[in-house]
Amino acid sequence: MRFLGNVLATIVGLFVFFMMLFFGMLLVGALFGGDDTVRVKDNSVIELDLKEVVNDYGGQFKFTDFDYFETKNDGVSDVLNAIEAAKTDDKIKGISILNNESMIGVSQRRAIRNKLEEFKKTGKFVYAYSNAYSQPEYYLNSVANTIYMNPVGELEFKGLSSEILFFKDFQEKSGIKMEVIRHGKYKSAVEPFLENEMSPANREQMTVLLNSIWGTVVSDIAKSRKISVDSLNSIANSLGARTPELAKQKHLIDRIAYEDQYHNDIRKALKVEKDEEYNKVSVLDYAKKVATTGKDHSIKDKIAVVYAQGEIKSGEGDVGYIGEGSMRRAIEEARNDKKVKAVVLRVNSPGGSALTSELIWREIELTKKVKPVVVSMGNLAASGGYYISCNANTIFAEPSTITGSIGVFGALPNFNPLATKWGINAEQVKTHKNASGYSVFEPLDENFKNYVTESIEHIYTTFLKRVAAGRKMTTQQVDAIAQGRVWTGTDAVKLGLVDKLGGMDKAITHAAKLAKIDKYRIENYPEYEKTFEDMLREFSGISIFQSREALIKEELGEENYQALEQIRRVNQRKGNQVIMPFEITIR
Repeated sequence: MRFLGNVLATIVGLFVFFMMLFFGMLLVGALFGGDDTVRVKDNSVIELDLKEVVNDYGGQFKFTDFDYFETKNDGVSDVLNAIEAAKTDDKIKGISILNNESMIGVSQRRAIRNKLEEFKKTGKFVYAYSNAYSQPEYYLNSVANTIYMNPVGELEFKGLSSEILFFKDFQEKSGIKMEVIRHGKYKSAVEPFLENEMSPANREQMTVLLNSIWGTVVSDIAKSRKISVDSLNSIANSLGARTPELAKQKHLIDRIAYEDQYHNDIRKALKVEKDEEYNKVSVLDYAKKVATTGKDHSIKDKIAVVYAQGEIKSGEGDVGYIGEGSMRRAIEEARNDKKVKAVVLRVNSPGGSALTSELIWREIELTKKVKPVVVSMGNLAASGGYYISCNANTIFAEPSTITGSIGVFGALPNFNPLATKWGINAEQVKTHKNASGYSVFEPLDENFKNYVTESIEHIYTTFLKRVAAGRKMTTQQVDAIAQGRVWTGTDAVKLGLVDKLGGMDKAITHAAKLAKIDKYRIENYPEYEKTFEDMLREFSGISIFQSREALIKEELGEENYQALEQIRRVNQRKGNQVIMPFEITIR
């Protein structure tokens, strides 16, 4: 007992200590934090470091247990706003992309490339340097006026590929299997649990998808570097730009140089002496400055931009996933605000819960009766992501956006083989035939399977009706291009699933046109509600503690961890799913 008492006292003591430390840091920050305004010096260069940029929207957070509000300006949208502001900022003379490494998707990179192209047209420079260019980073860097590479560096330019893991044998060996019920011949989100190899239908859609995305990427590079598409494809086939010398010979880069030489060239452009430091500001610091000083609050009319990013789940939602709580609250608030003249829904989602998708769809339907709703699709707006988009007045997508995937599936984990192997037997007592529902320890009952199938067919039919009504098509027309198949934005326009190609800027401009307003300011949504417990969890995550995910990654390695994560995500999904047809990693 004394031992348990000592353990309890230690735990309480640690808890009190961390509480005091936490609130002490908040108090010190409030008292001595000072002015954290970002100051930009004359003759400065923006450093485009995107390591911390993941989502389109950094997020706004309201802590409900006490009066605390936080806004993060580290989204792609903040980066785009920063570059836009830099175009007319006399203090900013150029942009430097130095050894950038980021996790953003193709459509996000394209949006930044387009904004950098606009920046260059003002007469200001964009320089890029890397010790080694990965293919995604080269795509972004290829927009620069001058591209530098280290003398012993490498350039990856080889085309696109995708690898999908299959778990059928793993299930048989482990005794843990997924019972899958689906609609749509292309609905291959669950294919890895049913087969050991890719189906012809899945291989077909993957081939079309990769070729379409590559076509967009290579066309953009061809325009920036003034090289024909055929030449670029030939280079990719032969790995003909793998060394600095080959890359320069093929005109994919301009200079082979060391980093100090790169900085000296920037000094020349700025007319700064060789031995002097030149003025720099990080893009996220500059984005914060723009966000806090750039709004003209005298403009009354507003356009609400509601960000729907991540998998669609139940609950409140957060910056990394879509929940009905924050989304429905945001859309309703925008709908009821008389100063908001139009709503732009920015979708970057592979889909998820069918129920949550329907709830968000309903909010869009109600809003559309009051004011225009325009959708802007990012990297992904597939399945549930398309469900919440389909009834907008107008839908915009990037050429490389992955969209469509109109289909439904249900996946039920089953441990009966494992339980049998280890001598575990589950017995049930019930008052009615279907009272027990589904048991993970019993084989899937045919009667229960029929009920689930009926539910999936009902959701699929509803999905078709939603799309048909929103896109002014018949359900037969939608069904012909549905079946869970994914399309790029380019193909989606041809099929009528998307109205126009373009990024967020074009969507916002179009929304203003529909609302018949000339001057407006942007209001970002949603605001995520958090508790003190949430804050404490995040606080511990940035202290001396290593996250559980980091520990698992360290032990298993990145690839094994991703395989485990894929199984975990499927196991966590509740109810019928309208989600993208596969876990896709494009390389």
